Amino acid sequence: MTKQTTNIISDDAAIRITNLNKWYGDFHVLKDVNLTVKQGERIVIAGPSGSGKSTLIRCINRLEVHQKGEIFVDGIELTSDVKNISKIRSEVGMCFQSFNLFPHLTILENCTLAPMSVRGLSQTEAEEIAMHFLEKVRISDQAMKHPGQLSGGQQQRVAIARALCMKPRAMLFDEPTSALDPETIKEVLDTMITLAEDGMTMVCVTHEMGFARQVADRVIFMDKGTIVEENTPDEFFDNPQHERTQLFLSQIFGH
Repeated sequence: MTKQTTNIISDDAAIRITNLNKWYGDFHVLKDVNLTVKQGERIVIAGPSGSGKSTLIRCINRLEVHQKGEIFVDGIELTSDVKNISKIRSEVGMCFQSFNLFPHLTILENCTLAPMSVRGLSQTEAEEIAMHFLEKVRISDQAMKHPGQLSGGQQQRVAIARALCMKPRAMLFDEPTSALDPETIKEVLDTMITLAEDGMTMVCVTHEMGFARQVADRVIFMDKGTIVEENTPDEFFDNPQHERTQLFLSQIFGH
């Protein structure tokens, strides 16, 4: 058996993506994507459906396998090496459109499971950390309930707290509010804003443009598998350079 080597680069980037390509059969979903995310930077990825946004973010922790190019997370290359994948997943939290909570476990048990099994924490240590983050997302009073007893917005905040219990170095969000009703979207976005204010490195795929303007350091616009434009929120919204970006924003804001 050939021993696999681990490529490590010395870098201040939290995430570095170089010439990333991915195909689904003959469909070329990501085309030579390049993106660097600095430590503590907040990136929002926007774009129409089918532009490759979610595929890109899922490649960062190997939920999708890229066929060409490189992904480095904290200087470690993401390859088929199982140890690398496990290490990176333990350092990068992710929240999905669906909450993916275990229905048979309490909220507290959902939050302590990974720290105990992956980090090796005792139940007491894991519960202390879990209650800290449940408090942070303002849902500690629901700790002994089961997911089915909570609203969608509450479940998504639990999912965020559960990811934070692993004390990740970065958080990935894949349209975390798309499955929520309008009344509960704000409570989840408020939680994410708090994370951003605390300096968490964040990459977020979202259609919430108000959130992007308020929180992002950079907004990335994707279309047809490529990055079409990237800029600061003010420049992106007030002075978009590419006609495809201009069309996208005019459709969203109705002008």
